[in-house]
This record gives sequence, structure tokens and C-alpha cells, in this order.
Amino acid sequence: MTALTIAVASGKGGTGKTSVAASLALAAPSAQYIDCDVETPNGHLFLHPEIRQRGEVRMRTPQIDADSCTLCGECAQACEFNALAVTRDKVLVFAELCHGCGVCSYVCRVEGAITEVQRGIGLLEMGESARAGEAPLQFAKGTLNIGETGSVGVIKAVKQYATHDGLRVLDAPAGTACPMVETVQGVDYCLLVTEPTPFGLHDLKLAVEVVRRLGVPCGVVLNRCDIGDDRVKDYCQAEEIPLLMEIPFERGLAEAYARGIPWVEARPEYRDRFQGLVRAIQEELDS
Repeated sequence: MTALTIAVASGKGGTGKTSVAASLALAAPSAQYIDCDVETPNGHLFLHPEIRQRGEVRMRTPQIDADSCTLCGECAQACEFNALAVTRDKVLVFAELCHGCGVCSYVCRVEGAITEVQRGIGLLEMGESARAGEAPLQFAKGTLNIGETGSVGVIKAVKQYATHDGLRVLDAPAGTACPMVETVQGVDYCLLVTEPTPFGLHDLKLAVEVVRRLGVPCGVVLNRCDIGDDRVKDYCQAEEIPLLMEIPFERGLAEAYARGIPWVEARPEYRDRFQGLVRAIQEELDS
């Protein structure tokens, strides 16, 4: 199998996105799981990896030299994120709002008034999950530090470890904001997990719009397919979005999730189903 990068995303939380992502990675004979849901990573609860390497994610943050600064205010005016504020006697830096873009030091007219220092914003963890009779599943996870807002920086860092030569599964953050966009951007295919409810349909439409703007082909997995109504199916048909898999609402699957057991291990028949899902995605890309 040639390298294939699939992002598993969802317009809303609670659709079963991580369960699908973990099972998708486990079903492949050679795969890598990358948890990009850096604010609430939980893939490790299903995959139980042995962590073998850790690293810190750092971001550039401005540091003001009070002796050199003229309090002109141009740095604060240029900052799109309100991370700088000019008072009568100094410039305040709100590091938690800084995105590390460097525009403040670019516009500063006084040499040495603004320097950039590296500040830790998150943690990277890499390892592998043992699988009986198969090659270990490669694992990578990013975790944003508590109180930080720069999740995109951590996602960019953990995506750099998507180097496996087989299947790469990126578990994206829920929603359609910048973290989801950063995860999906540049992948081969986006798998959108939803549910047949009004909220599921509403947020699926938002996610489809984002993915299409990014130019990434997408398909849908309909979880708890036997509740709600048929409006999600009707929408997919009208928009010519492939409905690649339907998962019923079963107590056994819910119990497995509660115990941290991936579906492909709790129900052996689901291994074949998820292998078929990968083949269906490959066929979509080849057509």
C-alpha cells in the first residue's frame, strides 16, 4: 500500500470520531495514528501506546526592552490578536494571546526594542502500540499546555511526524475552526463522522463546506445510523458525497467505548468493515 493520509473529522463533538479513527488505524496492516485533537487528546485511551520519545513544542513570543521602547504603539496596532497593549510607561505582553507571527518585531522601528524568545506551549509524545501478529501501530500525540490557546502550533508540530509509508490516520479536533482546518489541510482524504440528528446534519454541512474550500475530497461515516431520520442520507445524496459506512446504535459498541476497547477488537467483524472502508477511500481517490 502506498502512503495515504486520511483525516478523520466531525462538525460536532460526540459523533464517535476518535472511535472511528482508532479502528481505522488498527484495521490496517501497517499504519500510524496521529492525535491532532491537542486540546483534548484521547486516542491513547484506546490504543494504549508505549511512549518512547517526548518533546516540547515552542513558540516565538515578543519580549520588550523597556529602555529602548519609545511607546509609539505601532506593535500593538499591528497585532491582530490583541497580544500587546501600550500603557503610559510600558508595553504589556499577553503571551497567552500571542500566535508567534512576528509582526510586532517586523514593524518596530527601534532596533533591539523587541526580541523574540521561545516559550513552551505543548508536549509531543511518540511511540507505538503492540498488535498481536501484526506490525506495531505507530503513534504520535500532541497536547496543548493548560491555559494556552495556540493549538494550531502544536498541531503543526505533531503533523510533522506523519511520515509513515503506509496508512496515516489524523484524528482531527471537533468543529470547523482553525485547529480542524490545520489538521485537514494537505491530507489526501477527509472522513467526516456524523450522526442522523438535526445537530449532526447542521454541523456536517459546515464541515463539508470547509473541506471543499480546502480542496480535499471527503466521504461520510454515519454513526448510530438507526436513530434520527434520513436527512443526512438525503443531504449526502443531493451533494454527491459518498456515504462510505453506517454504524448502528448498539449497546455492545457503547460498552466497548466506555471500557476503552476499540471496535475492531470488541467486534472482529468490524475489522473487515474498516478494511473495506480504506479500500473504498482508495477507490474514490483513484476514480
